[in-house]
Amino acid sequence: MTSFATVRVVHDPVAAREFLLRQRRLEETTLPERVREGIRAVFGADLRAAEVVDRIIADVRRDGDAALRRYTQLLDGAAIDDLEVSQDEIAAASASVAPEVLDALRFARDRIDAFHRHQLRSSWMHFDADGALGQLLRPLERVGIYTPAGRAPYPSSLLMSAVPARVAGVEEVIVCAPPERDGRVSPLILAAAQVAGVDRVFKVGGAQAIAALAYGTESVPRVDKILGPGNIFVVLAKRRVYGEVDIDQLPGPTETLLIADESADPALCAADLLAQAEHDPLASPILLTTSARLAAAVERELAAQLPTLERAEVAGQALATNGLIAVVPDLPTAFDLANAYAPEHLCLLLAEPWAHLDRVRHAGGVFLGESSPEVLGDYTAGPSHVMPTGQTARFSSPINVEQFLKIISVVGINRDGLARLGPPAATLARAEGLTGHARAIERRLAQ
Repeated sequence: MTSFATVRVVHDPVAAREFLLRQRRLEETTLPERVREGIRAVFGADLRAAEVVDRIIADVRRDGDAALRRYTQLLDGAAIDDLEVSQDEIAAASASVAPEVLDALRFARDRIDAFHRHQLRSSWMHFDADGALGQLLRPLERVGIYTPAGRAPYPSSLLMSAVPARVAGVEEVIVCAPPERDGRVSPLILAAAQVAGVDRVFKVGGAQAIAALAYGTESVPRVDKILGPGNIFVVLAKRRVYGEVDIDQLPGPTETLLIADESADPALCAADLLAQAEHDPLASPILLTTSARLAAAVERELAAQLPTLERAEVAGQALATNGLIAVVPDLPTAFDLANAYAPEHLCLLLAEPWAHLDRVRHAGGVFLGESSPEVLGDYTAGPSHVMPTGQTARFSSPINVEQFLKIISVVGINRDGLARLGPPAATLARAEGLTGHARAIERRLAQ
């Protein structure tokens, strides 16, 4: 293993696998000292992230709006009277956003809408000699969307959750977003809320927002499902309230894994890695390549491009902590490592990317070729950019229309069907020791 100022470089697939498969449990995440200082100031103790979340949830359940205002003051530095953003505030904020930004938001909305309409399916019913069986598909009544605004506001994340909800037919879409110190939600987020057609917006962030959406307060209504990304406190809060409400997933710090061969442009590889690294010091920018020449060139490009970024400090921390360039012997090895890692974003910077698509088993999204950068997926490609992280792409999916629907099974068996299906059902019931079950069928058969 060789060391480099911003990213580790390895030439051993075994070392690459060990690094990629490190267990990074949320509860064990080491919080930055600045965050720990804030925790001590608010709670008077050096609490772990999970303990902070537990206290906040308990307080919101007990004190409702009062707890939301208290934590907004303590954690966001904003004094809030009205927790809900008025329609006049939303309209004024939207009017203050540059016209070209509003046009871009509308363009993105339309692309997201069009993509997700392909996912719509209908209720179905099958009739045969035994009667009818089928499924009713019904949209959720009310969903809550969390929109982060810590290091920067993310109006795109709001669109990526709210638009699929609207396509699915959700009756009421509610947004929670942390306010700025002046007590107002970012105009960009409010503009996105208006463009997406959400119903209500609340000036609440962090774990307290998740608790309010899960349990309800005097102002914030309880929802059926909570969606959207957030920091470690938001993600842990979503995990805690699951069961009281549904959640989409536990999206943690962003991950991007590039598989590149000799044909890849090193400047573009570096740009793609930095694009994800600038999100968060805990982001994971990874490159697997069959070319030692490309690896060295990307290393040089990272060193050249990093200082030019406005968020160079954040990106540099991510590269140093979770970044990796690994030279592997062949593409099958690269895909084996990628599938084991199950990245949020898998980018194929290969001469023939489509020829390798069947090798992909686990990823939140696949981006094929140099003209399909992951950044395009962040904004205007169409699929939701809220994707599974932390190896949960092994069993989880990006936000999609299905997540806003529930299925109701329909059973309508006629007398002939009862005569055919009933006896084996009664036999199974008696085998399980459930005599009442069996008799409920046998009494019908005897009539």
